[in-house]
Amino acid sequence: MRIEIILTKEPIARPQTWSTPVEAETGSLVEFFGIVRETEGTQKINLLHYEAYASMAEKVMREKIMLLEKKYPCQAIRIVHRIGLVPKGESAIYVGIQSKHRQEGFLLLQEFMDEFKKDVPIWKRTS
Repeated sequence: MRIEIILTKEPIARPQTWSTPVEAETGSLVEFFGIVRETEGTQKINLLHYEAYASMAEKVMREKIMLLEKKYPCQAIRIVHRIGLVPKGESAIYVGIQSKHRQEGFLLLQEFMDEFKKDVPIWKRTS
């Protein structure tokens, strides 16, 4: 599986541009944009501030992807996570998965996001 992970201070583009072409056997592109809401819990916010232990975050993400890929074989994954200040209404994370069939892509995406929230050293705080 091709893995591309980007941590950036720049806004996350919608739509995303992949650095490599779609493979001939790709039948599905599953995409997720995590957008900053106007509230965090019960508190109204204007933005979130994200910090990361970048090298460890990338290492943990790669490990999780390799384990999940055994359960849900896919062709490529692209993850873009914003670091720094992210205003409400803007994307904090993008995950795109190319797979032969949609089911593998959806399942890999769902489990990856669940695992990401638990273990990847990227933290947010309200501002």
